[in-house]
Amino acid sequence: MVSGPQAHRTELRVRYAETDAMAVAHHATYPVWFEVARTDLMHALGLPYTDLEARGYYLMLSGLTVQYRRAARYDDRLEITTRIIEVRSRTLKFRYEVHRLGSGPRELLATGETHHIATDHQYRPSRMPDEVLALLTGED
Repeated sequence: MVSGPQAHRTELRVRYAETDAMAVAHHATYPVWFEVARTDLMHALGLPYTDLEARGYYLMLSGLTVQYRRAARYDDRLEITTRIIEVRSRTLKFRYEVHRLGSGPRELLATGETHHIATDHQYRPSRMPDEVLALLTGED
């Protein structure tokens, strides 16, 4: 197991379409926010998903957990901190923290993880190239 690079932060606002009748963000929205933050992190690493797919790989989701602590509400400003917590030749794990930003202290709303497996375009598990692993781990 190798730890990945530094944490990456993504800001977004809770949109009305992501809420229920009580203006609370629906629980199914958090994995979507994780994807937005993960995509931002991959871009920051110089490895957008489009480049990974052009190299012949998919990062298929193999596991997802979310722990809800407090409700996000319509128009809240959120910060999602994303870290790569494990890199192996065929698998990756990301960890997420969702915080509410505002005039007071940052408030932790949710945490979660996603687990991914690298596959080729025929969906067979596949070892990622060394240069991709180096970008994911922050090693040169």
